Amino acid sequence: MATIQIRKYQEDDAEVVKEIFTLGMSEHVPSTFVHILKQPPTQMVLMCTFCALIASSKSILLPVLAVTLLLAGARQFVVYSFNKYIEASLKLDLNNITETYMKHKDACFWVAECDGRVVGMVACLPNKETPGCLELKRASVRRSHRRMGIAKALCQTVADFTRERGYAAVLLTTSVVQTDAQKLYEQMGYEKIREFLVPELVAKIMNFTAIEYRLDVQKDRN
Repeated sequence: MATIQIRKYQEDDAEVVKEIFTLGMSEHVPSTFVHILKQPPTQMVLMCTFCALIASSKSILLPVLAVTLLLAGARQFVVYSFNKYIEASLKLDLNNITETYMKHKDACFWVAECDGRVVGMVACLPNKETPGCLELKRASVRRSHRRMGIAKALCQTVADFTRERGYAAVLLTTSVVQTDAQKLYEQMGYEKIREFLVPELVAKIMNFTAIEYRLDVQKDRN
């Protein structure tokens, strides 16, 4: 049976942490693409393009080719957007985890080891908009090590840390396409407190929403 250990981040973990984050975020490209395809604006553009071309060209080949190119372009845009977010994150807190998380009393970064190999991570720090709450960030587990309770153990580590530091609750934000993460948080007692559109224009058009959850850790102790 695999041995799982949750421990604090060390400098030697830097590259593997970046790798896990990059792979984890890239996994959301297909589900995001499917989400976009389900939206009425996308379907309207595809249908109008197909109908206009088939009416003007009297041929099925050109409309099919045009729709295929539009779909390919949409997927490449999703890939570009995720790569841009990953690149920005790697230049911000993940570029210097020690400075961002480990040098502050009320912040921390943990990794999960399975038989000596780092396979997951999670972090937390004070939420800037809600005093008295910590924010769970950067939760990710390698695909090969899921369904082993690692994500739950990482999230529980954040909850315990939050309680020990005297904070009232853990906050986190996930996206509409991260359905497995939503199920995990809700199973652990997190309550959905709001949904909001991601502020970028394209995200608003495509109804790409973010979901904020809250776990009251002091209430759990009573």
